[in-house]
Amino acid sequence: MNIKILELEKNKVRMVFVSEKHTFMNLLTDTILRDPAVNVAKYVIEYQFSDPELLVSTDGSKDAITIIREACDQIGRSCDELLTQVGSV
Repeated sequence: MNIKILELEKNKVRMVFVSEKHTFMNLLTDTILRDPAVNVAKYVIEYQFSDPELLVSTDGSKDAITIIREACDQIGRSCDELLTQVGSV
């Protein structure tokens, strides 16, 4: 996965996820919004074939990049758990 950082501050980040679509971006945004330190988490895909741009803004108690990393870790753990449950059927 290629990522381009457009803007980076302590409590705000804007980044582009190259070649990703709504499926991953919806999951990521939903997971990020569960963190109480998040003020804003949204993504935009301007055109059908454009890359999504993610914006995350926090209250300053946590760094925006850390929140994104934690959300990705949570998504990975959820996928691992699902694979374990499917494998035991």
